[in-house]
Amino acid sequence: MKSENEISKEIVDAALKIHRQFGPGLLESVYEALLGRELELRQLSVQRQSVIPIEYEGLKLSEAFRADLIVEKKVLVELKSVEKLMPVHGKQVLTYLRLADLKLGLLVNFGEAYLRDGITRVVNGLP
Repeated sequence: MKSENEISKEIVDAALKIHRQFGPGLLESVYEALLGRELELRQLSVQRQSVIPIEYEGLKLSEAFRADLIVEKKVLVELKSVEKLMPVHGKQVLTYLRLADLKLGLLVNFGEAYLRDGITRVVNGLP
């Protein structure tokens, strides 16, 4: 069983491969499909648009948000295709991690000219 860090290395490598081939400018949904497929080809389990519920004082919202990708039920991946990430994007991923009870998330902005500048690790209690 792979650790969160081992899985994240595979995700980053797959994202770099896709970005090298297609560059910036495609829709987030296209990058999501491509990255999901590339990770499946690497024998990783991938859930796309996974629904994460919220419970608040007895009220359960079954579709509070959808995670772009959850890989191996351990790493949440939030994809963007924007000119520049904003601080709120990282905060959003941290909130998603808490709600999904996961320890590691990757925020990947395919809109960057150099993808290495568009990858942010977000941790939620990961040692």
